[in-house]
Amino acid sequence: MASGRSKTSAKARFSAPTEAVIHDQTLLRGKGGELHQTADGGEVLTTAQGAPIADDQNSLRIGARGPLVMDDFHFREKMFHFDHERIPERVVHARGYGAHGYFETYESLAAYTKADLFQRPGEKTPAFVRFSTVAGNKGSADLARDVRGFAVKLYTQEGNWDLVGNNIPVFFIQDAIKFPDLIHAAKQEPDRAFPQAQTAHDNFWDFISLTPESMNMVMWIMSDRTIPRSFRFMEGFGVHTFRLVNAKDESTFVKFHWKPKLGLQSVAWNEAVKINGADPDFHRRDLWQAIQSGNFPEWELQVQLFDQEFADSFDFDVLDPTKIIPEEILAPKAIGRLVLDRMPDNFFAETEQVAFMTQNVPPGIDFSNDPLLQGRNFSYLDTQLKRLGGPNFTHIPINAPKCPFAHFQQDGHMAMRNPSGRVNYQPNSWGEGPREDPVRGYRHFEAEEQGPKVRLRPESFADHYSQARQFFHSQTSPEQRHIAAALTFELSRVETPAIRERMVAHLLNIDETLAKTVAEKLGITTMPEPADAAVQPRDDLDPSPALSIIKRGPKSFEGRKLGILITDGVDGDMLQGLMKAVTKAKAQFELIAPKVGGVTDSGGEHVPAHYMIDGGPSVLFDAVAILPSKAGIADLLKEATARDFVADAFQHCKFIGYAETAMPLLEKAGIAQDLDEGTIPLSRKAGFADFVEKLGKLRVWAREPSVKLGKASVPLDD
Repeated sequence: MASGRSKTSAKARFSAPTEAVIHDQTLLRGKGGELHQTADGGEVLTTAQGAPIADDQNSLRIGARGPLVMDDFHFREKMFHFDHERIPERVVHARGYGAHGYFETYESLAAYTKADLFQRPGEKTPAFVRFSTVAGNKGSADLARDVRGFAVKLYTQEGNWDLVGNNIPVFFIQDAIKFPDLIHAAKQEPDRAFPQAQTAHDNFWDFISLTPESMNMVMWIMSDRTIPRSFRFMEGFGVHTFRLVNAKDESTFVKFHWKPKLGLQSVAWNEAVKINGADPDFHRRDLWQAIQSGNFPEWELQVQLFDQEFADSFDFDVLDPTKIIPEEILAPKAIGRLVLDRMPDNFFAETEQVAFMTQNVPPGIDFSNDPLLQGRNFSYLDTQLKRLGGPNFTHIPINAPKCPFAHFQQDGHMAMRNPSGRVNYQPNSWGEGPREDPVRGYRHFEAEEQGPKVRLRPESFADHYSQARQFFHSQTSPEQRHIAAALTFELSRVETPAIRERMVAHLLNIDETLAKTVAEKLGITTMPEPADAAVQPRDDLDPSPALSIIKRGPKSFEGRKLGILITDGVDGDMLQGLMKAVTKAKAQFELIAPKVGGVTDSGGEHVPAHYMIDGGPSVLFDAVAILPSKAGIADLLKEATARDFVADAFQHCKFIGYAETAMPLLEKAGIAQDLDEGTIPLSRKAGFADFVEKLGKLRVWAREPSVKLGKASVPLDD
């Protein structure tokens, strides 16, 4: 079974053939012949029309690094069927949440691109952004360990530009022809329809362990990047190499990055599990509350610009979507900012019906020969046709351009607009209707392409381990422990020992200590040989601090949330002082009390609560403060959830502020003897501003080994 070949019979996998079909197959076999068998007796892979396939791993292209060709009927059929597997929700990125806003250009980029939105400093372009998970269905929880979609639609004066990206800059595969296989493997297993919204199962890791090109992405998805604290605290990437083209038809390669103004932040896995139970809509609620309160999320658009000379000299192929260009080698340039300031009026009409397509670009933005990008350009139109019911999905307001537009497309399902008058074709003798514009119209960059029409993977794509190693070694010790713990958990859910061992063999090419740590936790007593590598992994790549979440974290507590646990008789002055300090720091607070109706403070004032203690666990907050009265602490000691509130905050390495009256609760939670720099006493005389300033560090990672949050220990220094 090491080859991954299934021995399940055709009758078991498909519905039973009719007698007529059996008769026709008998005629095709001929006397004594076997229908579509490989040399070793297995089934031959065919198209839906029965044509046998020689290569299911590579798209048809011109030359080793050239573009895809349109007569690749196998790729076309495979993607066509995949794109139409689900109705009405998206096959991938089904669970999403969106918001309106604008993009503001910093300075003219006319030297690089003729795209209209980049010509004038201060230009504001309307935008709609949809964040999403990839693997889960619409009803899945927000905090699944998963890649996050980061899709931006910019309504420019020259048509819509869709920058359809993720919160991770690399991808699992190098060729789009493997995308259906990847998603089939990641989704629920088809015979049992679970697990939902997770990759901790045999099919996914079987595919990954047989696909070495995925190893860089494996390091990213097993890192904390796939459990972000908020949409507002994660990066976005265009993933691929694109082109910018200026008015002189000069081309510059470009990679797009969205950098969150509030810095990067993720959660711990134990925390994610509990958030999904307490509030499966955690990310949605966070974005809604931020925008409704006027704390508009903001990202900066940064670009890595480079020419052909740089591309030729770089250690890896810039067309390979499983690779990055480290920011320390090519510094990103900030060119504008994205602000989200308005929620949709109706979720279905806008967020659910919005249609993103990578091929939507204005003049001045063009594509490279990245085979995954070229496949996406080919695929997305089919997807929208199936999801939205017909060819006129651009008539839906959220998808319609906001600039003038004119064409001769007509009729079709649910057409809202049709050409008026006699003319509906071009050219015509009547001098009516729109005409092409050779000057302002879209023209692709005139790149020269040559080479045989072949199915192959270029040799320059063959190094699958070096950047995976670089990513792992760029992480801090806590982040490395989390990667090891994530791999251990996911592979522990894999029932087939051979798959677990294959993954450990791959990990040996990335980091030996990591591989041994995971193997030990999985009970693998005999280490396998390192996986065969097409290219010897390099160990001379410098770590990239930009790849670490902790090193790219926030500079303050701005945009975060403090949970304040209170009881009747809470010191009113202390509570007011703390709330004012939080507000001044541009952060938020929410109050948790024994009853959701609130409490009466020491001055007799009623203080409404946001949560009752049973419904407001500490996992919902970035830091906590505990301000019970002497009388109220007795009631909290009777509540197991109050103990959990404190114990979880401590286990998750959060800052904890506490009044002296809270000490009995700290003792019950088992942390009174372990107070550290992150457990801070509060009093009327204490500087609340100083306390809130300390919260900007978010976590006390030095505490982690003692609470064993990262259960797989990787003893590597930062």
